[in-house]
Amino acid sequence: MYIQESRALTLFSLVAAEPKETYKTTTNPYPWIEVLVDLPKISQPARNKNPQNKLSPHTLEENQIVTDTILEQDILNEGGEPEELIKEETDYQDLLIYQIPENLNINPGDILTVPWGTQQLGAIAIRLLSQLPPGIPLEKVREVKDVVSKEFFPRTYWELLGRIATYYYTPLIKVIRVALPPGILERSQSRLRLKSENIPPGGEEFLRSQAAREILKILQSQPDGDYSFQYLKRQVRGFDRGKKQLLDRNWVESYFKLTQSKPHTQLAVTLVDPGRELNLTKRQREILNLLADHGGELWLTACVEVCKTTPPTLRLLERLGCVVIEERERLRREQGPKMGKDQAKTLTPDQSQALQAIIAAKGFNKILLHGVTGSGKTEVYLQAIAPLLREGKSALVLVPEIGLTPQLTDRFRARFGDKVQVYHSNLSRGERYDTWRQMFTGSSQVVIGTRSAIFSPLPKLGIIILDEEHDSSFKQDSRIPTYHARTVAQWRAELENCPLILGSATPSLETWVDVTSPPSPTHHQYLSLPQRINSRPLPPIEIVDMRQELKQGNRSMFSKTLEQALQELKGKGQQGILFIHRRGHSTFVSCRSCGYVLECPNCDVSLAYHHLEAGGPELLKCHYCNYGRSHPKLCPECGSPYLKFFGSGTQKIVQELNRQFPDLQVIRFDSDTTRNKGSHRKLLDQFAKGEADLLVGTQMLTKGLDLPQVTLVGVVAADGLLHLSDYRASERAFQTLTQVAGRAGRGEESGRVIIQTYTPEHAVIAAVQNHDYQSFCRAELTQREALSYPPCGRLILLRLTSLDPIQVQNTAQLIATTFIDQPGLDILGPAPASILRVANRYRWQILLKFTPHILPQIPDWGQIFQLCPPGVSLTIDVDPLNII
Repeated sequence: MYIQESRALTLFSLVAAEPKETYKTTTNPYPWIEVLVDLPKISQPARNKNPQNKLSPHTLEENQIVTDTILEQDILNEGGEPEELIKEETDYQDLLIYQIPENLNINPGDILTVPWGTQQLGAIAIRLLSQLPPGIPLEKVREVKDVVSKEFFPRTYWELLGRIATYYYTPLIKVIRVALPPGILERSQSRLRLKSENIPPGGEEFLRSQAAREILKILQSQPDGDYSFQYLKRQVRGFDRGKKQLLDRNWVESYFKLTQSKPHTQLAVTLVDPGRELNLTKRQREILNLLADHGGELWLTACVEVCKTTPPTLRLLERLGCVVIEERERLRREQGPKMGKDQAKTLTPDQSQALQAIIAAKGFNKILLHGVTGSGKTEVYLQAIAPLLREGKSALVLVPEIGLTPQLTDRFRARFGDKVQVYHSNLSRGERYDTWRQMFTGSSQVVIGTRSAIFSPLPKLGIIILDEEHDSSFKQDSRIPTYHARTVAQWRAELENCPLILGSATPSLETWVDVTSPPSPTHHQYLSLPQRINSRPLPPIEIVDMRQELKQGNRSMFSKTLEQALQELKGKGQQGILFIHRRGHSTFVSCRSCGYVLECPNCDVSLAYHHLEAGGPELLKCHYCNYGRSHPKLCPECGSPYLKFFGSGTQKIVQELNRQFPDLQVIRFDSDTTRNKGSHRKLLDQFAKGEADLLVGTQMLTKGLDLPQVTLVGVVAADGLLHLSDYRASERAFQTLTQVAGRAGRGEESGRVIIQTYTPEHAVIAAVQNHDYQSFCRAELTQREALSYPPCGRLILLRLTSLDPIQVQNTAQLIATTFIDQPGLDILGPAPASILRVANRYRWQILLKFTPHILPQIPDWGQIFQLCPPGVSLTIDVDPLNII
């Protein structure tokens, strides 16, 4: 066995093999296999008395890879054996290299049993190797023990992860940790089995450890002498020490067994032939009618609650032959309301044309479905998926925000029932495990999820859909790999040979250029839905010049136009949305006497003021590191009581609405109010039921929500989106304003949009008002081309951070020199980030710019990492969306 981080073979390695083991040569062209292992739960060990003898030729720190696990070096003594572990247990996952025995045929995706120390562990085969990496001695590599399950993962899955690792300059293990849920093999068992032939008579007398004697006694009490580690740990105190003694004497053997998880079952009530004529009481018929209204089946506990009855009453109905009560497996998954059966809608001519083009697409095709807001893109998705499910295939639907999944999931479940699965980061560990287990069944299904759902191991994948493909939430930039789900989705669609549908009312410029002028037109299609369903008009957009409002003496955050519209809302029985791009109450707090601004002690930013409710605590929070403190009564600098709040956020908007319009019921919808599980659904359900007149929120409101009852949309301050030092600011502003405007007038009533701004002459505002994507696109592309920014150029951003401001600056300057004189490569920087310090780490950046179709000669990234001293972290962000 040999641990090996995968990336240019420059990262850490560790020997952990038995020195006396013999090895055979092989004629196999790929005699070695790299595997993923969930190592046993380990603890921080006591310090080795002779650390100089530990085998650690390379360390993570030396290669500048952020450590998020305990290295195996730390739990080996000088002989390569595990030390006694004394502290809290920690999960650990890594890649190891093993030799393939002549008698085994192993392929990527197989589940294996491999030796680790004196134990046998489960492992997933990742990739075959034709030769060992440099520096790994052959005699140190141990053999795979056995193949437990063939093709547990498809080969294309590992090809995808390998491509991500290469493109995003990330160690393969880091990609795997993002892709696979933690402990994917943990439901399987490590077991201990007696080797009776090796135990001499009275052998227990030779054991020093009481724990070893107890384990031996338990194993000898059963004919097969076989128990799981889990059971023995419960029975024997000091199990690990006792097990080690028995393994050392070869009286027992450790092995790995892939087990079937015990299903989570629950009693279900199912209606039987509701049309039968039976002599039932009025109450019994009411129960059956309620059950029929909920689709004819409910879990017993839910049936008791919904029908306001008791289990004995339901048992009586079972004896009468009206219902069946039986145990069923209940997968732990995100629950939603029971949806009535939904039928396919009649399509408009544009929808029908788009659907036929998608169905006709055989094999890989990249299709942009460009439809205005409310044009019925979701119905096209549903009808494109339906025939695939009938063929036994699966579909993957990605959305940008968790908040969007409940509404979309309800719609899909109304059409496809239990075939719909949900996968995102807010699921519990059990829900994630059961969802993955359902994917592995091979049945046709639809998975709806956020960015990470692109790694769902769906068999027979027939289509991939990215809804709101333009959204920046599809890009991961906070940690490696800095992948974009849209890019990964295209690679996966190519590998699975299925169509990729990119849906949006405001496509990203990258997608627009790629699809409308591709190098291979046969695999790229542009489909348009230029009109709303039922020919409903797009809402007229009114632009209010807030400079004129100020001249007229109106210092309120609401213009007279918006104020009047809000006053009319209640009387008309309609609903509205108010959008502002910031959460919290005020963006900063300043002393009016000395000008002091309260700042975060950990970051170079001001603290935002949060006022949760009347009479509640007044808090100051940092939106970057989550630092918080109570709001002071006096200025910390001069002691003045005159502290003033500046800027506006969602809390301040709600506070002002309650003051000016006390009759309006308001729901705040931002990341502060949707932190808890299920809160997105709860708030949107309340609004849909008419329990509020106004929904006040941030960017979350712009991401594809379908709220037919909304007739008014107000943008309180558009300027916060327009004036940012980022080349993408105009594109993001256009997308955000167009999307939020599209929430109005999607039902029977016409809509109205009011945008307040201090710069009504801005080109973005004019394009939004005219609903003119293509003219905006042409103007923006002209500017991008002049500056060679994407999609007319490519970028790689190097982010360096450190607790030491001088060290990170010097390192950034040193790294930048390695790119000088590289042909085809422009270097911007090094320069401090726009916010220099975040969470006490100082940040510097180097931006590499090059043409989109010619990859420049970039120095070896392993050498770049080695230029970083301990304490300096380097992140490579390929195709960054955020460069400020």
